[in-house]
Amino acid sequence: MNILSYLQRIGRALMVPVATLPAAAILVGVGYWIDPTGWGADNALAALLITSGNAILDNMGMLFAVGIAYGMSKDKDGAAALAGLIGFIVVMKLCSPAAIAMITGTPIEEVSTAFSKINNQFVGILVGVLSAELYNRYSSVELPQALSFFSGRRLVPILNSFLMIIVSFVLMFVWPVVYGWLVAFGESITNLGSAGAGLYAFFNRLLIPIGLHHALNSVFWFDVAGINDIPNFLAGQKTIAEGTAIPGITGRYQAGFFPIMMFGLPGAALAIYHCARPENKAMVGGIMMAGAFAAFFTGVTEPLEFSFMFVAPVLYVLHAIMTGISVYIAAAMHWIAGFGFSAGFVDMLLSSRNPLAVHWYMLILQGLVFFCLYYVVFRFTIKKFNLMTPGREMSATDQTDGYDVNMAKKDSNFAGNIQEEARQYIAVAGGSDNLTGIDSCITRLRLSVKDSGVVNERAVRSLGASGVIRLNKQSVQIIVGTRAELIAETMKEVMVKGTVVEAMTEIPQSEEDVLAEEKSKQKSESILTLIAPVTGELVKLEDVPDEAFSSKLVGDGIAIKPTSDTVFSPISGTVVKVFDTNHAVCIEAENGVEVIVHIGIDTVSLNGKGFERLIEEGVKVKAGEPILKLDLDYLNAHAKSMISPIVISNIDDYSGVNILAKENVIGKKSDLFQVIK
Repeated sequence: MNILSYLQRIGRALMVPVATLPAAAILVGVGYWIDPTGWGADNALAALLITSGNAILDNMGMLFAVGIAYGMSKDKDGAAALAGLIGFIVVMKLCSPAAIAMITGTPIEEVSTAFSKINNQFVGILVGVLSAELYNRYSSVELPQALSFFSGRRLVPILNSFLMIIVSFVLMFVWPVVYGWLVAFGESITNLGSAGAGLYAFFNRLLIPIGLHHALNSVFWFDVAGINDIPNFLAGQKTIAEGTAIPGITGRYQAGFFPIMMFGLPGAALAIYHCARPENKAMVGGIMMAGAFAAFFTGVTEPLEFSFMFVAPVLYVLHAIMTGISVYIAAAMHWIAGFGFSAGFVDMLLSSRNPLAVHWYMLILQGLVFFCLYYVVFRFTIKKFNLMTPGREMSATDQTDGYDVNMAKKDSNFAGNIQEEARQYIAVAGGSDNLTGIDSCITRLRLSVKDSGVVNERAVRSLGASGVIRLNKQSVQIIVGTRAELIAETMKEVMVKGTVVEAMTEIPQSEEDVLAEEKSKQKSESILTLIAPVTGELVKLEDVPDEAFSSKLVGDGIAIKPTSDTVFSPISGTVVKVFDTNHAVCIEAENGVEVIVHIGIDTVSLNGKGFERLIEEGVKVKAGEPILKLDLDYLNAHAKSMISPIVISNIDDYSGVNILAKENVIGKKSDLFQVIK
């Protein structure tokens, strides 16, 4: 799996804890509105609201550890979440100033101040990811009988507690260095004036994903380097009289954030909503509206930022750049407002009464400009590069936000049918007793069995499968078409619920005769012409070194041994499936023809290495549009074969294909074959 895909998994899992943040931000914002000076000390209701909201906001690191561990676990089990919680608690305890002082024998007052900032998002994300990976790898381990109580899922939190001791040991050395470097970096740009303010804001946003922005903030907002921007601004007339605050200067490290928090990010939220698929807009609209309101009213932007920073990093970089520009403009123009909590409406209104607030109302005009700028930039970038922001990648089999998303539950008949179909495939494969493993490729079930001879081929065909390939005594492949992954996952669910016995269903011969007769009556005419998706040497399908393809069980077509590194769409249509390992793509033409482009043989075993996905499921492509990028040197060295079949998976609906290509083909310029009806 490539880095971007992994980051997108983290981003989807983050939606679990991020969904709680808008409510927390609103609670704190309302409490601060009620009691802007005492922060709850002068009003019981304000204290209740602020304390309740901060209970969530102050523990974002823990929420991320739990949410990511749960969201990235293979079966969304509570044991993964428990492992994340235990892991975070261990790290927080071992890396606390008191523990560091005890372990190293250092007086607590000499312990690095970095450890007072160890409770942050970076540690939460790190712990969550490690916990999920540990769960996915060891949650099925069986211990000896004497220790069997601790087997499986119970084992993971125990293992994680030991793993986090190692992680804490590493952080003891690494964290102070990173924190100290950030402080030194901040101090080095304090003399750059307005440009330095913009540069600070740019890095402030870039560091938020890993929670290290607090180190940088301490330089500019507080008294680490003598700037002390927030306290000097809040003191108002007092600091003006003392000469520690200058109107038009004090507050420049805060002012430019208002147009971003109050206007820019809500503009981004609107763009994300408009770019979502129609069937997902209601859900995405709710998430974006809550996040936009929290950003505008309170200045808490994490709910919005974490919704796209991992699934579309390029958007987050653009967000950081625009934040830097905004802070620079405000500082250069001496449009100043400050905040005690964050750059939201509440703080802007309160700071308007401060004598250090200079032309603060101009920040509203600047904000309106940035609302439009964010909307245009985000919408253009999302559409241009087909970025998978919330609502654009959700499908029936996606785990969109870290929760189990089963769209089939909306249709009880469909849910029942897929469950029953999966149960029947288990039965015709010899039942639960014969199955030892279930996996899938883009068109086939890959089953590990005790005895492949037990698999009932005729019964398999009666379920709609194209055929059975017995690779050896323990391995069987069943060609089921592009629903293979869904069927395989449902088979796993059925297996967990109980035993399925072997079935001996047979298909009446007369049904096959009827199908053959109907097929023979079809008029032969060309309904679709495919262009060559890659440049290369033409290979007959019968010569492909894979029985499923060579026997035309998967479908009819032709194969190419690529000599070019870009794969183009052979037809215009909709991408209905891109396999997780990016080695195969299924595209459906408007007339219903399903075309599979399968790069290489058994390349699924390469786990995505050598392939770069250029399109996503659900998008429409035109013939000749790039869909995959290949690392041919790597693939030629590691693939079983680079002969790549291009087939019609639903060929039973048509009379066959007419081969047009010669010995060699030129990608996207040569006709490959015609589909005959």
